[in-house]
Amino acid sequence: MTMEEGFEKNGSDRDDIFSKSVRAGKRTYFFDVKSTKGNDFYLTITESKKRFSDDGKFTYEKHKLFLYKEDFEKFMEGLNESIDHIKANSPAIEPRPEYKPESSGSNSFSDVNFEDLDK
Repeated sequence: MTMEEGFEKNGSDRDDIFSKSVRAGKRTYFFDVKSTKGNDFYLTITESKKRFSDDGKFTYEKHKLFLYKEDFEKFMEGLNESIDHIKANSPAIEPRPEYKPESSGSNSFSDVNFEDLDK
């Protein structure tokens, strides 16, 4: 069975045109271009986060945004203005130090006092 046959059979994925996923830390963003029955394109943006439940199992929490082409310009203006504001006004974030294991092969370690954890 070809991919096209699979799409036609269930009908739900027939409108998929293009997909791009972006991993960003604990989140994954999916950008999906789809088409309506009238062959008009629109964009869905999905944020997916892995969540752990109390029983130790994980699920994916998803949030979806539908963006239609008549709104692209205003959406981009708002997004760019918001990003520019963050870049200009947020405090600088210090990069995390990179972990570098000791190459000497010694078994040195830091002395940690766990008694303070109960306070």
